Amino acid sequence: MKIAIVCYPTFGGSGVVATELGIALAKRGHEIHFVTYKQPVRLELLSNHIHFHEVHVPEYALFHYQPYELALSSKLVDTVKLHGIELLHVHYAIPHAYAGYMAKQMLREEGIHIPMVTTLHGTDITLVGNHPFYRPAVNFSINKSDAVTSVSESLKQDTLEFFDIKRKIQVIPNFIDQSKVNQNFTDCQRTMMAQEDERIVTHISNFRKVKRIEDVMRVFYRIQNEIAAKLILVGEGPEKERAEAMADQMGIQQQVVFLGNSNEIDRILCFSDLFLLPSEKESFGLAALEAMINKTPVISSNAGGIPEVNLHGESGYLSNVGAIEDMAENALKILREDKTLADFKIRAYEVATRFDIQRVVPMYEAVYEEVYAARLKEV
Repeated sequence: MKIAIVCYPTFGGSGVVATELGIALAKRGHEIHFVTYKQPVRLELLSNHIHFHEVHVPEYALFHYQPYELALSSKLVDTVKLHGIELLHVHYAIPHAYAGYMAKQMLREEGIHIPMVTTLHGTDITLVGNHPFYRPAVNFSINKSDAVTSVSESLKQDTLEFFDIKRKIQVIPNFIDQSKVNQNFTDCQRTMMAQEDERIVTHISNFRKVKRIEDVMRVFYRIQNEIAAKLILVGEGPEKERAEAMADQMGIQQQVVFLGNSNEIDRILCFSDLFLLPSEKESFGLAALEAMINKTPVISSNAGGIPEVNLHGESGYLSNVGAIEDMAENALKILREDKTLADFKIRAYEVATRFDIQRVVPMYEAVYEEVYAARLKEV
């Protein structure tokens, strides 16, 4: 099948999932066309089955904000007609589902009927999409999609609560490509991150307020009071400066390493002993899954879809949002004894394999086949 995938091309979860999905679909024989404003960060190789089409937004003095939705819908129309695209898969409701619907309508005027699948990822529903300014357009776009998927049961329930949805929403979880995980790094490389007797605690995010970076710092402060430990922080965002200031105020700046954005996530997680994810909201918790597939147990909040990924007492522990003392104590339960840590590492990996991409991609293919068959009947 020839599929156009629309996504944000950034380090964020929705862009990563969309890109990895496209790559996996291409390996299964589908022809994939990514349509976005720059090449996705995880899209390293173009081939006969993978193509990238850049959306250019001309700048005019008349526009205070450049109309990306208009440029995107026009680019989708051109791509569909030029390459014979058979299906649109848009990731993130704003503005992709709306632009996809407009493209569908323009194509319909020319006698081209193309189905659209919309995948909801999180803040497109719970934060941005729920804003009064955007809610009508998001509600309309979801209902006009031929199929709607959600990355977690929690997000599905939020969508049904916030919007007047007439369409069935199918839960298809985020996934991990187990075959791409490199766990063959040597111990000598671990010493580049921490001393031999130090536990390595990691947090990876876009450092927005919703990630509760201050909680990460406070939990780690309590951990390092009890055992030798190093905190590795990966990512960039508005809360990074606050985290740096807190490390200085707490007197732990020598034990905290800020790495910024990195393409070596597997290397970092392979050496990690614990992953912290105290988020206020999390539609799925893809960062937790990436940690778990690298045999790193997770201490997290119980927000959103995280409990569907991080199983309490099995792959790590869950606490209420903001429960610093509970998170710290749970972390120490895992980190104090080598045997306990080793057991949690094995169980975290075993839970993560349930989300392997080879189990999830066929679920998307089934949705594609259903909407494509329904469209053929209409035509």
